[in-house]
Amino acid sequence: MEIKGKNVFITGSTRGIGLGIAHKFAELGANVVLNGRGPVTEELLAQFENYGVTVVGISGDVSDNADAKRMVEEATEALGSVDILINNAGVTRDKMLLRMTVEDFEAVLKINLTGAFNMTQAVLKPMTKAREGAIINISSVVGLMGNAGQANYAASKAGLIGFSKSVAREVAGRNVRVNVIAPGFIESDMTDVLSDKVKEAMMGQIPMKNFGTVDQVADVAVFMASQDYLTGQVLAIDGGLAM
Repeated sequence: MEIKGKNVFITGSTRGIGLGIAHKFAELGANVVLNGRGPVTEELLAQFENYGVTVVGISGDVSDNADAKRMVEEATEALGSVDILINNAGVTRDKMLLRMTVEDFEAVLKINLTGAFNMTQAVLKPMTKAREGAIINISSVVGLMGNAGQANYAASKAGLIGFSKSVAREVAGRNVRVNVIAPGFIESDMTDVLSDKVKEAMMGQIPMKNFGTVDQVADVAVFMASQDYLTGQVLAIDGGLAM
């Protein structure tokens, strides 16, 4: 798939990995939908002014099926289509299982997994009709290997992998591709607040002894969107953590 001129909807893209992916696609000439539960500010949209592409902000809750459909409809009205969907929206509510509430568990699955289902279902009919489309789901190495204190998050991210492989089989004949990125420890506002001691302990688990960058994850997203013979795959960008 040629990226230039395509329309990309990235959930959870007002900061972090989602925002980095948005910048990468805009830089390559794609039109972009920025999305978050809160308002997409004019200041944020202004970051994209020099790319020469159309960038729109659409707020909404991916965990609400009707809201997901409404957002895809708005994106289609604004841009003409959604050619690439990147399900990046996600939350954590970390606790050891004995202290985790039902609400902690269900809240994480509702956004991380059900949210991806809602958004994917909303774009799938027009994509299959057009016989072209790419869906990229952002999982995590935690979904591959587990992590103490993150049973809810790991379940949602592992579920996302099984979901992606199943949908990939369903729509491959219509030239719609579904792939998964599983990032490891990525430099972000979340890692910036960690103490040096915690960062050192985390790096000790990584064979390459450093954190990844948002830009590196964005490069993988572009690769997956552009490769026409790639579907049903999981790529862990994690410095060897999960190997």
